[in-house]
Amino acid sequence: MVFSSLIFLCYFLPATVILYYACPAKFRNVVLLIASLFFYAWGEPVYICIMLFSTVFDYINGRILGIAKRLWARRTVLVVSICGNLGILFFFKYRDFLVENINNIAGTDFSLMQLALPIGISFYTFQTMSYTIDVYRGKIKPQKNVLHFATYVCLFPQLIAGPIVRYKTIQHEIATRKNSFFMCYRGLNRFVIGLGKKVILANTIGALWEEIRDSIGTSDMSVLAAWLGAVCFTFQIYFDFSGYSDMAIGLGKFFGFHFTENFKYPYESKSITEFWRRWHISMGTWFRDYVYIPLGGNRKGPWRQVFNLLIVWFLTGLWHGASWNFVIWGMYYFVFLFIEKKFLLRFMKKWPGWLRHVYSLLFIVIGWVIFACDNMDLLGSYSKAMIGIGVPIVSDMAIYDLISYAPLFIVLIIASTSLAMRIGRRVRYRRFGRIAPVIITIAILALVIPMLIRDTYNPFLYFRF
Repeated sequence: MVFSSLIFLCYFLPATVILYYACPAKFRNVVLLIASLFFYAWGEPVYICIMLFSTVFDYINGRILGIAKRLWARRTVLVVSICGNLGILFFFKYRDFLVENINNIAGTDFSLMQLALPIGISFYTFQTMSYTIDVYRGKIKPQKNVLHFATYVCLFPQLIAGPIVRYKTIQHEIATRKNSFFMCYRGLNRFVIGLGKKVILANTIGALWEEIRDSIGTSDMSVLAAWLGAVCFTFQIYFDFSGYSDMAIGLGKFFGFHFTENFKYPYESKSITEFWRRWHISMGTWFRDYVYIPLGGNRKGPWRQVFNLLIVWFLTGLWHGASWNFVIWGMYYFVFLFIEKKFLLRFMKKWPGWLRHVYSLLFIVIGWVIFACDNMDLLGSYSKAMIGIGVPIVSDMAIYDLISYAPLFIVLIIASTSLAMRIGRRVRYRRFGRIAPVIITIAILALVIPMLIRDTYNPFLYFRF
C-alpha cells in the first residue's frame, strides 16, 4: 500500500483517523500500532515478522542497557544489537550481491537466494540501531513500555521510506502528545502538497524519463535526449522522495507527532557540500552521528578525515542498494566532497553565485544518472550518449519532447525552489488570508484523484531501500 493510492486515501487513512480520534488517549498507540502492522502486512505479510523481530530484539537490548552497570556488559549488548541489525539487513539486501560477485571473480557457482527485499528495511533498521546506540551513550532512557517502542518502530507514516526518525526526537510524544484541529489542518495541507508533488509532478516527468531511458540503442536517442532524460530523473527523484517526506510529516501531524524536515530546497545549492546538507537530511545526519564522528570525524588529522569520508560515502552508496552503480555513486560524491573540503570551496567563494549554482547542478544531474542506471551496461550506454559517442547531437523525438514538456519544466523549476513558497506567502497574507491553504488543498486533490483513477504509473523510488 502506498500513500498515493486510492485504497490508502479513500479507505485506510479515513478509517485509521476515525478510530484514532474515537478512542481514549490511552488506547491511541494501540490503534496506531495495529494500523501500522496492517499497513505493512498489506504489501508483505511474511516480512512483517522481520520487522517485529527487530522491534522486540532492540527493545530487549535497550532494557538490558538500562540495567547493565559494567562497561564490558554494555559494550557486549551494543555489539550484539549492531551485529544483529546489520546481519538481518545484510542477509536480505546484500547476500546475493556478495555471492554474485564472488561467483564472477572466483568462477564459483554458489546459488542465489533471490529473496525479495523487505520494504523499508533500511529505514527501520537504522531507527532501531540509533535507539540502542543512544541508550548506550546515555542520551535517552530505555523505553520500558514495549507497546510504545513498537509504535515508534512500526509507525506507518514514516515506516516505508523515512524520514529516519530517531527515538529521542519523539520520545515524549510517544507517551503523551497533544492533538488539535489546527495541527490536523496543517498536517492535511502538508500531506496534500506532498501528494501533489508525487502524483502530478514526479509521476508525469518520471514517465518521460523511462521513455527516454528505454530509447537507448534506437534512432530516438541523441545527446539532447540523454541530457533531457537526466534532467527528468533529477526532478522525478526530488519530487518523488520529498513528496513522500511531506506526506509522512503531514501524517505525523495528524497523529500528534513532529517529524524532522528531510529536504531544504537542495537544488538551490551552490556546492556539492551544501547539497548534502539539504538533501535527505535525516540520512546524512544519521551517518554523521553514528559513523563519521565515531570514526574520528575531522579530529584525527587530514588523512584520517579522508579515510572517514571514504567509509561514510561507500556505506551511503551501498545503503541505497546492492548494486555497483550505487557504490560508484557514493564514491562519486566522496571525490567531490573531498576536493571541496580540501581546496575548492575556498576558490569557489570568489566565483559569482550563478556559476557556483551551475557547477553544482551539473554534477548533481550527472550523479543522478549514475544512481538511476541500475546496471553497468545501461550506465555505460547512457554515459556514452550524454557525451555524444555513437549518437547524434539532436533527434526529432528529443526536440518534440523538449517543446511538449516545456511548460511542465517551468513548473518543476519553480516548485523545486523556495520561490514558490515565497509567492505563496505573499498571496496568502495579502489576498486570501488563511483560506489560501484550503484553496490549494482542494485544487491539488481535484487534480490528483482523476490522475490516480486513470493512471497505472505510480512508483515510489525509495520504497525498496
